[in-house]
Amino acid sequence: MPGALSSFRICDFTGQLAGAGATKWLASFGAEIIRIEDPVREGRWDILRGTPPFIDDRRGIDLGGAFNNHNTDKLGITLNLRDEKAKEILAELVRVSDVVSENFAKGVLEKWGFGYDQLKAIKPDIVYVSNCGFGHVGPYSDFRTWGPIVQAVSGLTFSSGLPGLEPAGWGYSFMDHTGAYYMAMAIMLALLHRQKTGEGQWVDLACSESALTLHGPALLDWTINANPMRRDGSPHSNRNQWPPMAPHGIYPTLGNDEWVAIACRNESDWDALCSVIQRPWSTDKAFATLEDRLNHQDALDQHLSDWTKDQTKYEIETALQNVRVPVAAVLTPEERIDRDPATGSFGLWPTVQHREMGEVRVDGQPVHFSKTDWEMTHGAPCLSEHTMDVLTRVLGYSEEEVTQLTAEGVI
Repeated sequence: MPGALSSFRICDFTGQLAGAGATKWLASFGAEIIRIEDPVREGRWDILRGTPPFIDDRRGIDLGGAFNNHNTDKLGITLNLRDEKAKEILAELVRVSDVVSENFAKGVLEKWGFGYDQLKAIKPDIVYVSNCGFGHVGPYSDFRTWGPIVQAVSGLTFSSGLPGLEPAGWGYSFMDHTGAYYMAMAIMLALLHRQKTGEGQWVDLACSESALTLHGPALLDWTINANPMRRDGSPHSNRNQWPPMAPHGIYPTLGNDEWVAIACRNESDWDALCSVIQRPWSTDKAFATLEDRLNHQDALDQHLSDWTKDQTKYEIETALQNVRVPVAAVLTPEERIDRDPATGSFGLWPTVQHREMGEVRVDGQPVHFSKTDWEMTHGAPCLSEHTMDVLTRVLGYSEEEVTQLTAEGVI
């Protein structure tokens, strides 16, 4: 059965994850994603092409695990856009596409002669979606960014940490993931508008602004109450302020670097937790009400840590699940992937077939549709893997013409 998006073709310049993650979503629902790369200049290949993780001892531009993960079920072609013939091919491809997508720095496509005005001249109803750190307008638009830079400028880095310690940040390319989700939504909304009106448009997305929208209550607290985020006792990433809860955090358990998450939302949760703890401190008047527990969180967390540290995270998880207290063992990635039956039954780690790597597991989609579900079967394209197919099938070139273009260095 054709995928839900099988009627759409996307001329795709996206890379890394902020862009490639967006078109991966669309590819998994059947959109034809034609990914364009440079045939000769390594700087114009996706940086993830030849970087770890690798599945074995082999190395090379077609063996990067992250690239494979972010580009499943896409077609890959190469165009040397320093050559006028390659630009003509790109123009032909734009004419038969619905979307041009990219996450270059500001102005790259304009320098190549394919800015939005030029794209409109080629195909008046084209949807052009750009995604860069600061967007294409405003005082920061010419600045270059990377994942941690966007997190820092947006304020996310500052928001993560424990009292008395430096900002902790949000891990590897947190904003690449969020930017990809916003970009996928933006592409779909622009296509929906085009279906209704026949109009294409330019969608200008900024990852830094996407990150800023995630602050929520912290922004309101400053706007309404003039409360700065970094004040006495704040931020404390293990504690919940909106709405207030206590205890609420990550606690040590038996073993090396083993932890459990516990959250008491209300008095019912607290009473249930105490029924399992059965320690004298749990009935102390200092912890009798939520207000009391909030006023004595340091002592409360220390008591709870003393209770959790002598048990395994799974023992605690089972005991508290039995009395319906929100709890979860803190799982490592390998535990989540290989030992947790939930992700296996949900199909979150499909196996795809890659031309060079063979069978490889990749990230699936955390959603299922009863009628038009996603599917992932093919790994990421090797460099120029589908150039012959796209130029002959989509654009009508003969195999002899494609061979000649290859000899000329056009593709």
